[in-house]
Amino acid sequence: MSNSTGKAAARIAALLDEASFVEIGGFVKARSTDFTLKQAETPADGVITGYGTIGGQLVYVYSQDAGVLGGSVGEMHAKKIVRLYELAMKVGAPVIGLVDCAGLRLQEATDALAAVGSWYSAQTLASGVIPQITAIFGVCGGGMALVPGLTDFTFMEKDKAQLFVNAPNTLDGRKAEKTSSAAFQAAEAGLVDGTGSEAEVFAAIRELVSFLPANNEDEPAFGECEDDLNRICAGLEAGAEDTVYAISQIADNGVFCELKAAYAPEMVTGFIRLDGSTVGVVANRAAVTKEDGTSEKLDAVLTPEGCTKAAEFVNFCDAFNLPVVTLTNVKGYKADLESEKRVARAAAKLTFAFADASVPKVNVIVGQAYGTAGIVMNSKSVGADIVYAWPDAKIGMMDAQAAAKIMYAKELEGAEDAPAMIAEKAAEYEALQSSAQAAAGRGYVDDIIAPEGTRKRVIAALEMLYTKREDRPVRKHGTV
Repeated sequence: MSNSTGKAAARIAALLDEASFVEIGGFVKARSTDFTLKQAETPADGVITGYGTIGGQLVYVYSQDAGVLGGSVGEMHAKKIVRLYELAMKVGAPVIGLVDCAGLRLQEATDALAAVGSWYSAQTLASGVIPQITAIFGVCGGGMALVPGLTDFTFMEKDKAQLFVNAPNTLDGRKAEKTSSAAFQAAEAGLVDGTGSEAEVFAAIRELVSFLPANNEDEPAFGECEDDLNRICAGLEAGAEDTVYAISQIADNGVFCELKAAYAPEMVTGFIRLDGSTVGVVANRAAVTKEDGTSEKLDAVLTPEGCTKAAEFVNFCDAFNLPVVTLTNVKGYKADLESEKRVARAAAKLTFAFADASVPKVNVIVGQAYGTAGIVMNSKSVGADIVYAWPDAKIGMMDAQAAAKIMYAKELEGAEDAPAMIAEKAAEYEALQSSAQAAAGRGYVDDIIAPEGTRKRVIAALEMLYTKREDRPVRKHGTV
């Protein structure tokens, strides 16, 4: 390995399979000798680049060395990373970046800027072709913050890592929270998929890589399934609200790789395996079960943050040919001023993502599917291949009680027994328009299934859809 040592090399060793790393460009040094660089030693120009394996799968890795000019990005530093991307694109393997960087190197000015632009371009060309993962262990500020923004998945060390475009102390009207912290970027900004100690971040990346195909033309990640394909998931109806529980129950061996768990918890995204194959899962969530067994209720609505989170995830799954399974339980859209500013656009993006995705899509309505919010969540109308519903699912325009009050408003005025009338009309409306049976009768639901049989029915549907081929109109790309 090059003279560049310390944390940068240790991080690579901690991430990859033992003794699998091979360095590329270890003798590269800074080309510029302007200002203070004439006397500076720049081994590997502050970034170790090369390849190795994770679980036997080939990956390309770069690790910035904060011991060399603070890990700052100069011309040759960025060119080494671009070279890494070129190799990864040729062979079709993921790129993982381990970031610890003081920013762009001032002494190299326009040379550094031009090289960073080439880095952005390389990431853009790689998007949807090979998976890209960034892990932040130190500073990732200014123009470097665009790097995780251009990757598919981002992780942060929970205590020391910083991610920002503008430093917190430069923000107008700033609040007390540290906007560069892992907690803020994970829960508020939504850019970060997971946080933890360095060891936990490496474990999360290794797990994630095990779920991902090497590239967009590779077969989906597949492993031997040791779980019973026909396993009955007793008590699964208890997960209608806390769908994380339901997802874990139907997954092979109960393994669920959840992403962006801290952000928009009312929408769940992540990967599971079904019959050994990787499947992307999107679900509404109406309750969060805490470690002590208590439950925190969430509003079963679509929010701008939840829609954006889900749309980005569906786009990734479609790009890498991963089937998508949805668990739907939604009654409408979040209704407040801040949401109203963005929810139409965000919900449209989610609608577009589901409708545009050509991979196998299976929807299970586990609770409510009301109004256009229910349509947005991978309904048959926007392209789901198979739609199942649990027997107690409610599917329609709105809650039956509310519908009855609107439709019979005049009759209810002055009625002696209005509550009884509402109950009677609501029951009639539910039977005719808001039940799983009514939706199935019109062909909007393919079958009504028992909750405990969800795993085997979804696996069977995905097996049937394995050879799905679906063309789209000839165009350069959509504009939503």
